[in-house]
Amino acid sequence: QVQLVESGGGLVQPGGSLRLSCIASGFNLDTYWMNWVRQAPGKGLEWVSFISSFGGTAYADSVKGRFTISRDTGKNTLYLRMNSLKPEDTAVYYCARGQINAREPYGPKGQGTQVTVSS
Repeated sequence: QVQLVESGGGLVQPGGSLRLSCIASGFNLDTYWMNWVRQAPGKGLEWVSFISSFGGTAYADSVKGRFTISRDTGKNTLYLRMNSLKPEDTAVYYCARGQINAREPYGPKGQGTQVTVSS
């Protein structure tokens, strides 16, 4: 059974940092393109970053230079390191499995972890 479980969210001041984790089970996450997506209050789902099956990465312009996606294949875990956080980064963050050869359409997602950036 495919399962994704995110953790690591919380309340942080502007300029602070967090590292999100997503533990995958039921499949090997390096077989698929894996995404981080987020949903701010009252808004739709927004793509944040992906790491492809061969290790290539990409970021939304809004987070480029501040966020870093990575994975640990031994732990079957996806990470998102977030630095220089801004109030507009406040959202529920989800890891979402993509496809074997593309980041979309999204497959299974986790339950999400709340990130709140506020002073």
